[in-house]
Amino acid sequence: MNAPVRRAIRNGFFLLASFVGAFLIMRMGSVESFLVSIGGLTQAGSFIAGMFFTSLFTTAPAMVVLGEIALTASPWTVAAFGAIGAVVGDYLLFLVVRQGLKKDFEFLLGHVGFRRLKKIAHTRLMHHVLPMLGALVLASPLPDEIGLAMLGFSKVDKDKFLLISLVMNFLGILAIGYAARAIVS
Repeated sequence: MNAPVRRAIRNGFFLLASFVGAFLIMRMGSVESFLVSIGGLTQAGSFIAGMFFTSLFTTAPAMVVLGEIALTASPWTVAAFGAIGAVVGDYLLFLVVRQGLKKDFEFLLGHVGFRRLKKIAHTRLMHHVLPMLGALVLASPLPDEIGLAMLGFSKVDKDKFLLISLVMNFLGILAIGYAARAIVS
């Protein structure tokens, strides 16, 4: 077995293990309990919930906590501290996507069935569209891993990525804060 195949199998195993681990943690409710316990601390709670806002398995409870905090604190404060936490979480995920999973996807794209997809991915249009789609995913309640993969494939540099992540997560969390207030009113 050659190195790219071994790396793809290893990364696939770790990805599956992380999904199983995250699922078990969520079933036990420990993430939700932790986030609820820090919810009374506006800045720290927003920052930590923002970090959890980035991951597939912790987005939903983080949104609830961010909304809860925004009911008693300024949504702007919650969005600012939550976005900073989200940038930290996104950057860690971005490093994994950019350095590890990207190689595996490129390996898969190099095979016969994926050659047409590879040609589409390298068009000039996709060079501009992919980062915009990735940024929209970061602002949405969708898991950031999808947007991070798009930004990683589009070869966005670190500084631009950090700015995109900060602005888009700020807007997404601000929307959550105002939506929570609208629901309660």
